[in-house]
Amino acid sequence: MTQNASELPIRVVRYGKDEPLRERRLLRAGPLTAVLENGDLRYVSVGGQEVVRRVYVAVRDHRWDTIEPRITAFDVHQDDLAFVVRFTAEHCQGDVDFVWRGAIEGTSAGVITYAMDGEARPGLLTNRIGICVRHPMDLAGTPVQIETPNGSVGGAFPTRISAHQPFVDIVAIRHPTDDGGEVAIRFEGDLFEMEDQRNWTDASYKTYSTPLRLPYPVQMEPGQRVTQRVTLEIRSGVALDFAAPEADDRLHVGVGREAVGTLPPIGLALASHHLPLTALEVEHLRTLRLAHVRAHLDLGDAGWQERLRRVRGEAEALRAAMELEVLADDAGEDLSGLVAALESGDAPVDRLLVFPRSGLVTTAPVLLRARELMTQAGLSAAIGGGSRAYFTELNRASLPLDLMDVVSYTINPQVHASDNASLAENLTGQAATVESARAIAGDRPIAVGPVTLRPRFNPNASGDEPEPAPEELPMSVDSRQLSLFGAGWTLGSIRNLATAGAASLTYYETTGWRGVMERSANLTRRERFPSRPQMLFPLYHVLADVADFAGGELLPVTLSDPLAVEALALRERDRVRVLIASFVDEPRTVTVSLPRLAEGRLRHLDETTAEQAMTDGEGFRRRVDRDFEDGLATVALELRPFAVARLDGRIAPA
Repeated sequence: MTQNASELPIRVVRYGKDEPLRERRLLRAGPLTAVLENGDLRYVSVGGQEVVRRVYVAVRDHRWDTIEPRITAFDVHQDDLAFVVRFTAEHCQGDVDFVWRGAIEGTSAGVITYAMDGEARPGLLTNRIGICVRHPMDLAGTPVQIETPNGSVGGAFPTRISAHQPFVDIVAIRHPTDDGGEVAIRFEGDLFEMEDQRNWTDASYKTYSTPLRLPYPVQMEPGQRVTQRVTLEIRSGVALDFAAPEADDRLHVGVGREAVGTLPPIGLALASHHLPLTALEVEHLRTLRLAHVRAHLDLGDAGWQERLRRVRGEAEALRAAMELEVLADDAGEDLSGLVAALESGDAPVDRLLVFPRSGLVTTAPVLLRARELMTQAGLSAAIGGGSRAYFTELNRASLPLDLMDVVSYTINPQVHASDNASLAENLTGQAATVESARAIAGDRPIAVGPVTLRPRFNPNASGDEPEPAPEELPMSVDSRQLSLFGAGWTLGSIRNLATAGAASLTYYETTGWRGVMERSANLTRRERFPSRPQMLFPLYHVLADVADFAGGELLPVTLSDPLAVEALALRERDRVRVLIASFVDEPRTVTVSLPRLAEGRLRHLDETTAEQAMTDGEGFRRRVDRDFEDGLATVALELRPFAVARLDGRIAPA
């Protein structure tokens, strides 16, 4: 059975939900510009420099889950150099019911205030409620002055990802701008502190309240209020530019000629739905030339042996190795059963990543026991671990590195926010984790994965994961898995992780709603995840395009606006492939500059070709939408919303 993509609403094809994206409005406060999105203020900039990434109110429940707002009233007044925004927001989910009134004002003098006044309607249990200010990670290394109740403290935005809060008890922050001026941000209503959001791949530092040293969760009584205000002021060292910025919709991608690295081996995780692969699924997955299939084995679970048989069989069918993430007892004694089972199989184990069942990071006892048993059995594999949760656990751990052949951690882009823009922003944060992991791991290879759109589990939860309501998806499932946005995000993730030097990558799962294609039977919750049996998700084709250059070189890429366009450039001998993805919900022209190419060919993956891509993978992969004359060095691509273009050619003789 095949799926007719034309049956899918166009928004589902683009970004997974048949809902409009949040409306955006450009605002000005004297020399400052900002983007208003619902009750959030984003990308506050002066003179072309972004000084604040986002100002918003976060409501977190006792599990640290973010409760998204519903805006019930909204009013905007603006002129050329000032604005006033007033609105009401409700956060209602589970036991949380919190309402607040917001006021954002920008003056012609270059001052923006963001105020909130809210209350708990019934009593509620929360870990955090309040204003958050995100500072762009481009500020790394920038000197900063922190005002506290006890005086002023100097420092700098961390360069290497800070494992713990770099600044606490914050009343105000001041730091210079590129033009020699200064940004001053003042906080009222609580004590604030800063954390390095790059720990979770957010491309920012976040200043928030209340300090984490205070006990949480907190029980709020009915009617209890939260009132806070943040004031941002720009003090420029040069004449302020009050002229309206010129609109410029041009996007540019530059591709260099000299390699900046090698494409690492890429694998997928074993599907969590427990169904074996069909012959057709094996055929499709072989196209991806997977280096490994990764399986999570909890040796305290009665079903781990069957799961091992599954991953062994699928790895053999896909001509791939196995990568095992294993939970053992704290002394590693139950690893003996696993090693005995591995002795009887033929599929090689590339990496054995071991963890104590009681924790999130690898310990010396489980590593020592794994090494002892594998040596006795005469089995060869890279033995290691790191964090089975986020990079932050790796960053905060004291690892037995002398016992580790490989260091690993997982990634997902929405620990803190789930909108498309935030996911696109967080791609650059992935590269930062690899760079900081290198400082921890030394010359040990870094294996990143699984990389997923949603967290596999909540490592900070204080209880069991609640069952989803009948109309909801499980917490680990994101409908963008089957969308064009998912394809573009995957492309950007590979570029950032590979360019930063990751030695191995694992993505998603093989099949199912966490996979690269839909399974053949027993689909569930189709309304929120409207796939059909055997559908190839757009991100499947990104992985297939990359697989054609397995072991090839990475070429350098420059992006005029990384929040609007992504690109990945690969080379094998004289063959070059450039993948370009749009992150905007409107047609855009992208100019691509590259080494002179011969035999240039272009293929589009967009809403007009999605039907073929989802149902006839082989035919789509042969598709050519445009040929170019030899000597191609610059090309203007017309990209539909969230499209992914593939540009192929050969390096032309000099």
